[in-house]
Amino acid sequence: MKIGGITTILGWLLIFLALALLTPIGVSLYYGDGMWRVFVAVAAITFCCGAGLVALFKGEDDIGHREGFAVVGLGWLVAAFFGAMPYYLSEAIPSFIDAYFEAMSGFTTTGSTILERVEALGPSLLFWRALTHWLGGMGIIVLSLAILPILGVGGMQLFQAEMPGPTKDRLAPRIQDTARILWGVYTLFTLIETLLLMLGGMSFYDAICHSFATLATGGFSTKTASVGGFASAYIDYVIVIFMFLAGMNFTLHYRLLQGKWRQVFRNEELRFYIMMGTGAACLILIFNYIYGTYDDIVQNLRYTLFQVWSIVTTTGFGTADFDQWHPAARIILVSLMFIGGMAGSTGGGIKHVRLLIFFKYAKIQVQKLIHPKSVNTMKLDGHRVPDDVIQSILGYLSLYIVVAAVATLVVTGQGVDIVTGFTAVIATLNNIGPGLAGVGPVQNYADIPALSKVVLTLCMVAGRLELYTLAVLLVPAFWKNSHPPRLRFVRGHAAKRR
Repeated sequence: MKIGGITTILGWLLIFLALALLTPIGVSLYYGDGMWRVFVAVAAITFCCGAGLVALFKGEDDIGHREGFAVVGLGWLVAAFFGAMPYYLSEAIPSFIDAYFEAMSGFTTTGSTILERVEALGPSLLFWRALTHWLGGMGIIVLSLAILPILGVGGMQLFQAEMPGPTKDRLAPRIQDTARILWGVYTLFTLIETLLLMLGGMSFYDAICHSFATLATGGFSTKTASVGGFASAYIDYVIVIFMFLAGMNFTLHYRLLQGKWRQVFRNEELRFYIMMGTGAACLILIFNYIYGTYDDIVQNLRYTLFQVWSIVTTTGFGTADFDQWHPAARIILVSLMFIGGMAGSTGGGIKHVRLLIFFKYAKIQVQKLIHPKSVNTMKLDGHRVPDDVIQSILGYLSLYIVVAAVATLVVTGQGVDIVTGFTAVIATLNNIGPGLAGVGPVQNYADIPALSKVVLTLCMVAGRLELYTLAVLLVPAFWKNSHPPRLRFVRGHAAKRR
């Protein structure tokens, strides 16, 4: 383990974060909320810490997969620490645990909040809140790969540790080019959605904030009532479309832009993703119709489609209090919380490809019981799925169950009721945001005990990095044979002596 390489990259990450912290200053000055001084101070602190790490420690010639895991895992924890400072130093969120919870919820695109009244933060803090979504959506590390040449060394290790899903598609020979392509598509969709939302009557400020949150599948809104506060069917449907797109693998979007339509629609995971979302929406439409949840079919269609795709993609926006829907509809929504978006999307959850491969694996096992001598090969998109990928998925699902069970035990052990505690864990572990009961779509996480908030914060980052990246940091063997960082000035002094 080359600690010097880790500290140097974390230093550059903090420098980039400091530049991002300058962005809300313009918003503060425009709206006159007086928060620009806070952002200047936090940006200066963050820049000094990052520059100090870069200047003090000597970087390494190359990094391996262990360093990649360390950079990504520590990077998210450190980014949330500095990202929480604007909330805390402005006293908008007096508790640092709450501020850290809010910042981690932003960077991990979870969308869970401790705020009882969102508007109380003010324009610049709300903009920063939405921006943390956008930066975390495709990944701070991947963005750094795209714009910082120093991270080009060992880039694939960082990319594999950061990008969600069991497989990673490289669109170009160089990892920096792949990152630039993905972020180019991401930015294009953000601009298009912003324009469409403005055509629906949103201000530029509200439109850009909601576009940040939609494309990142985050769910932070500028209103306490979330998207429902705009009371616009047009806005609802625009956001549904972009939630659907954000839940897709972004490499497929690039293929579409290249005109490779057949290649995209032959993708099994995409078809499974559409089938699951459409099927769930149809079932809930039926339940809402039978039990008279809405007065007419138009309202039923509008609110059902929005909430289903908001949950499927783990965005977490709200236009209706689905906690008041029929129990069968709520069970379907809770089930969707586990699945999440496609691999390579900004969505959280287990991912559709894992569930699809698991179903294929279960089918093969049943066939073996019927025909013990049969030889079955699992294929996805016409290609054989390697045994190590299958084992990795089964291991991931096992670890997922253990983490969810332990986290639920700790949260409910703090006095939280089982529905609130269980759905809070599921909502944070899958980066969704709202759960049921005490953390439902019209509630928040303010009354959750402090220790439980710490556990849920860890669930957010573990879910965003798909468990393994954070789990390996807790294994002592991972840190064995670590080489301490070399100080730049010590090496220079030794060279002079020679």
